[in-house]
Amino acid sequence: MSVTIEQTPLAGLLVLTPRVFADDRGAFSETWNAVTLAGQGVDLAFVQDNQSISRLPGTVRGLHYQTPPHAQDKLVRVVRGAILDVAVDIRRGSPTFGQWHGMDLTAENGRQALVPKGFLHGFVTRVPDTVVLYKTTDVYAPECDRAVHFADPDLGIDWGIDPARAILSNKDRAAPAFAAMGSPFAMAGEPH
Repeated sequence: MSVTIEQTPLAGLLVLTPRVFADDRGAFSETWNAVTLAGQGVDLAFVQDNQSISRLPGTVRGLHYQTPPHAQDKLVRVVRGAILDVAVDIRRGSPTFGQWHGMDLTAENGRQALVPKGFLHGFVTRVPDTVVLYKTTDVYAPECDRAVHFADPDLGIDWGIDPARAILSNKDRAAPAFAAMGSPFAMAGEPH
């Protein structure tokens, strides 16, 4: 596997771009190889794959996370369409606590967001009929499932849409404020 690993301004949040092999038949890319990536310092065991289909542009899914003991690392990619993928650092003691980073992921660019534990995660669709696949390192655990409101002014995320026009689930519409979260995550060396 040949992959470019790009560090973002938020430590631990990575963008993986697999090499694409194209010819007159089409294209092929290896999107995950545990052995190769472990050799490059990315050592994760994924246990669940998820897929979402969003019919309309402006659909927001997030900001989500799972608490320990079922916290999840996520590898997110788009197989059809385009999204702005957003991660927010919620690790207490992190110099970037409360900061966000957005990544344009499209079927065409093949970029994948590797979102570690200790981050909120969400995305907004840019085009109709967008399909997003993501792998997780733990299974969905409803008792650990949490959310923060995507348009919280304390986070100041620029989603590129009018928040009043966002298409949301009832859960995401009712998500609490960032200030009410009480993060269960801490940077290494910080008390939990």
